[in-house]
Amino acid sequence: MKKHITVRGAADAVLAYAILIAAAFVFFFPVLWLILASFSSTGSIYDFKGFFPSGYSLETFKKLFTDTAMYDYPSWLKNTLFVSSLSCVIGTVLVILTAYTMSRFRFRMRKPMMKTTLVLSMFPSFMGMTAVYLIMVNFGLINKLLSLVLIYSAGAPMGYLVQKGYFDTINNSIYEAAKIDGASNPVVFTRITLPLSTPILVYTALTSFAWPWSDFILPNMLLKNRDLWTVAVGLTHMGETEFSRFAAGAIFIAVPIVILYFALSRFLVAGVSDGAIKG
Repeated sequence: MKKHITVRGAADAVLAYAILIAAAFVFFFPVLWLILASFSSTGSIYDFKGFFPSGYSLETFKKLFTDTAMYDYPSWLKNTLFVSSLSCVIGTVLVILTAYTMSRFRFRMRKPMMKTTLVLSMFPSFMGMTAVYLIMVNFGLINKLLSLVLIYSAGAPMGYLVQKGYFDTINNSIYEAAKIDGASNPVVFTRITLPLSTPILVYTALTSFAWPWSDFILPNMLLKNRDLWTVAVGLTHMGETEFSRFAAGAIFIAVPIVILYFALSRFLVAGVSDGAIKG
């Protein structure tokens, strides 16, 4: 059956597309400007002609990795990769175990714990930064990359609700059949639940990696030694005459995470949508 397109329907479609294109341009323009700025031949933000550089060169990207006397970008990148990778592994394990426990088992304090974590998650994380700093000082964990891993990993289970919602969607009859066959809880988790949970595992791992990869507040507070800085901290300490190097560093650090998001987008959509079915 053919659909008849009315003048009103066509006008609404054109208006909707126009608004979407305009919104996309508003969000894309700063990214385009930053990309063009990374190719600036002078490096200074004061030499721009309006929004755009006066000249273009690839020298900035070469300088980013070779001129490390004052701005050691390769070292910052290595530190960021170390913190993000280790936090991703530990945080993913903790989140999945927390979500699975809350989904599959019934115990006395289950509901109060869920309500408490839900209320605490409403408060911004930076509200506790002073307390975190004092704890790190008293334990001698200032200027240590492992202190960042500890905090990121310990805070990860607070965001378990999406993962719990995903586990709630797995049919309970599968677990009952496994129990009848004599499977223990660890066997049920490793051989049944995890193979059925690829989308939420990928979603959890990627979000656990992306948070420390781009975080600035916590590394800036705990890392005082320039050699231990992460990329986010190091870039903010670049001078105004090094703006093109700042832009190049920001673009380079964003590329891996963007590629991962696009490559794993189908898992992300499935993980979020399935996890949102139940709370």
